Amino acid sequence: MPEVLLEYISAGGNRHPEASDWDRSPAGLLAFGADNNIAIWNPLASNHGGISSLLSGHTGLVNAVKFSSPPCAKDTLILSGSVDKTVRIWRKSVNQDSYVEIAKLEDHQSSVNCIAVLPNSDSFVTGSADGTVKYWKISIATGAETPAKPHEIAIQLIQSITLTPKFFPLSAALAPLDDSSVLLAVAGTKTIIQIYALKEDNFSLVATLTGHEGWIRSLAISKESKDGSGDLLLASASQDRYIRLWRIHQGQELPAASRAANDPALGVLGKSLSNKAHRFEANKQSYSVTFEALLLGHEDWIYTADWHRKENKLQLLSASADSSLAIWEADESSGIWICVARLGEISAQKGSTSATGSTGGFWAGHWSPQADVVVSLGRTGSWRLWRKEPSKDQWIQDFAATGHVKEVKGVTWSRNGSYLLSTSTDQTTRLYAQWVDGANQSWHEFSRPQIHGYDLNCIDTITDTQFISGADEKLLRVFDEPEAIADILSQLCGIKKNDELHLPDAANIPVLGLSNKAIEAVEDDEIPVFIGDARDAPDPASIIHKSTLKISRPPNEDHLARHMLWPETEKLYGHGYEISTVATNHDGKLIATSCRASSIDHAIIRIYETKEWREIKPPLKAHSLTVTGLEFSADSQYLLSVGRDRQWTIFERGSEGSTQYKMVHSNPKGHSRMILAASWAPVKAGRIFATAGRDKMVRIWKLTDGKVECAQTISAPAPVTAVAFLPRMHRAPSELCKDAIAFSYGLETGAITIIVLDVNDLALRHSMDIQANTLPSKVVNQLSWRPFDDGAFVGPEQLAAASDDASVRLYSVKDLF
Repeated sequence: MPEVLLEYISAGGNRHPEASDWDRSPAGLLAFGADNNIAIWNPLASNHGGISSLLSGHTGLVNAVKFSSPPCAKDTLILSGSVDKTVRIWRKSVNQDSYVEIAKLEDHQSSVNCIAVLPNSDSFVTGSADGTVKYWKISIATGAETPAKPHEIAIQLIQSITLTPKFFPLSAALAPLDDSSVLLAVAGTKTIIQIYALKEDNFSLVATLTGHEGWIRSLAISKESKDGSGDLLLASASQDRYIRLWRIHQGQELPAASRAANDPALGVLGKSLSNKAHRFEANKQSYSVTFEALLLGHEDWIYTADWHRKENKLQLLSASADSSLAIWEADESSGIWICVARLGEISAQKGSTSATGSTGGFWAGHWSPQADVVVSLGRTGSWRLWRKEPSKDQWIQDFAATGHVKEVKGVTWSRNGSYLLSTSTDQTTRLYAQWVDGANQSWHEFSRPQIHGYDLNCIDTITDTQFISGADEKLLRVFDEPEAIADILSQLCGIKKNDELHLPDAANIPVLGLSNKAIEAVEDDEIPVFIGDARDAPDPASIIHKSTLKISRPPNEDHLARHMLWPETEKLYGHGYEISTVATNHDGKLIATSCRASSIDHAIIRIYETKEWREIKPPLKAHSLTVTGLEFSADSQYLLSVGRDRQWTIFERGSEGSTQYKMVHSNPKGHSRMILAASWAPVKAGRIFATAGRDKMVRIWKLTDGKVECAQTISAPAPVTAVAFLPRMHRAPSELCKDAIAFSYGLETGAITIIVLDVNDLALRHSMDIQANTLPSKVVNQLSWRPFDDGAFVGPEQLAAASDDASVRLYSVKDLF
């Protein structure tokens, strides 16, 4: 029986400051919201495996993720909150390879935006856009023994706090005041921080802290001393570009006045800082909250603040929309808080706000369990990672997890199967390849060939070094691989480079431009001189030095966003509306395309030849609505098209070497509802093709003696949105067996099924559904089997899937036949 393994997942993180958390336990897993899934990634894994799994269950964008280690459960749990108004609890599955959902809390009336966990306890709070904060306890179901099994954990709502004056909580923090009392801090879409103290299992408001002038995006709280005694320090990060530190002190006596206001960097601001003491009682003990320090240095909104203790010294990590991370600590002699390290984009390097310029800010920052690594999440949904080099006492950037942040519409392999391309409505095209690092092999994003201004809809490869993509515009664009990328793929992935091709060094996007221009890389000490129209001059920040393009590890996000573009070499015009589909024939000499349409005049198929890049006229007319799928047979003899008008059509080439196609077969009622995908079987199996539609059917058709007959119909539980035949036929090893062909189809629900058919009578040999916990959670938009160069077959088959859940997944299929 076939065995399917999920080999690689690519997914970008959600742009929400609360949507990620790095577990401080030795396992060191980082969980983050990726569309409506939760991605699990170990940034410190020695095998560089990237995202290990995506947890699906939420039906809306995931806004909040937190790890919790309650004493009543032996495992670390993941708590997640979403736009779908639910909080879900996840724990490790029995075989420990992933997490499973064990509880769903539906008490909130609106989007859940933040979660806070009380360390080493069974308590947590959730904050929602319904203007409430809810206090929960995890307990063991009656009669169960400690530690609890998964189904024996019960979650109890203890209290619901309605925030007054009403605001939406964006962050919360919990900390123990003493053995029996707990402090809760809540902040959000007002300039105040509310402090609550726990009295007899109920929180009551005891203080309101003022001073910030913008929304407060993050709260972090920590004990000042290592042994757990002493004061609590609360950090609040705000959209007013400042971080405020607050001291929570036990006793009637106020703490020694902070000297932070004397910081000369504050200037006049220091004189206006209020140091009012807020006094309250909890569990018969007196406490005070006083302003401690103002941290300034960021130039834009601050999204997150995160404490970590290093050798008895507290350090604070802040992430800001100015595209920088800052590490702060108190100076031992003066007590003034200073920035000891700054990572990310420093002002001089920012460049323009073109597609490859500004990174759009950092939305989250986290410490690793040992504080020797920090990560941040940027606008592009990709993580950046810095490692501390103790010998040099500096932070070095390394590669990290990357992925699309919106629906992935297309996925295709290079002609020889050496790399994978995906394209998305996040306006990027990405290239993935397998890094061969000694004995270890791992998949990574190696290039971002296209960063566009329109949502991208479709993609196909023309040759091993050239691809074409279509977007929400009326033209298609052709891209050529630059020399730098060919060198990187050759050195790191063992992909053979074609030395006969004269490739440009690299590419960039001119300011205000949409087309990637080929450029020459310059020596490190060379100053480039530009002659010509000043409007076409490259952005000085985008000039690429040759040393930048020489890397020994997969590229990091800064490289991908700036230096890994492919130059655009051709544009194909002719369509009147947004491009919907594109297909290239097997030898890369012909391209068939179509656009969105509501009439027969626009639902035409245009064919272009790739030698002179001219359209072959007349265009092919057959459909009356948008063409949803195009595919050439492997020998280019036939072109198959399917559309929203429920019909499929076959066009035949006139003669050997001809570029003219004419319609020979058509079925206006091929399916009872719109047809969404089609695929040809290998030529050796005969003229066989599959069509898949919204009527929950996959139909297998056979063309013989000038007639087309439906030879097999496979029912699916939901509309079928993608179908792809394996490009090779399985030859039976003996006369006792029959030759076989295989195909896969994907559903609107995200399910993927693999089918094996006997070639002779197209009878179903076996079908297999891919395991549910590895499937996409939304529509499967395209499936693509990996071709092997020159028909050489090596190892398991590989299937790539593109989905609306913003993920690209690569499956390995063993023993298919």
